[in-house]
Amino acid sequence: MASISTKVALGAGCYWGTEKYIVKDFQKKFPGSIVEAKVGFMSPDKNAMKNPSYRQVCSGSTGHVEVLNITLNEHTTPELFEELIKFFFTFHDPTTINRQGNDSGTQYASVIFCGDDQQKSIALRVKDELQQAIDKKKIREFAETTVQTGIIDEYTDFYPAQEEHQAYLAKHPLGYCNHRIRFKTWPKKL
Repeated sequence: MASISTKVALGAGCYWGTEKYIVKDFQKKFPGSIVEAKVGFMSPDKNAMKNPSYRQVCSGSTGHVEVLNITLNEHTTPELFEELIKFFFTFHDPTTINRQGNDSGTQYASVIFCGDDQQKSIALRVKDELQQAIDKKKIREFAETTVQTGIIDEYTDFYPAQEEHQAYLAKHPLGYCNHRIRFKTWPKKL
């Protein structure tokens, strides 16, 4: 079995929905695959502001993205990571730049902060497969026709959001969430 980093951070708009879909729904498919998941902020810029507040990130001036920071279990395989990235693309719109539904701003970017080169390679391949499926009109559930997801090859500093934002939709099931499953079956390779 090839080893792969157990750290990854996913940005898919508002982090409450990202957390719900990954922690609850992905783990239904792959029980025990996630050791820990916390919502917070990351920036692709290593020199970005340190430890920004929620309000600072929401201002759009820090360059940080709302993310779900995930620690996968120590037995994670490249195949499981690929399934995670495919699932990530099913519940948000990766074709909109810095926007998910009504949420607009750089903090709502679609982005994958990779933990190593193997994760980056898998993320790029899955992103390309998705683009091919859109081009061939096998997937039509997105607002635009070009996948805009950023693949960041360096896992930068993660800053956890305040405790009241952790597991927010688990604590407030009727809370705000603009995510939804857009397609259930990954298209066969083209």
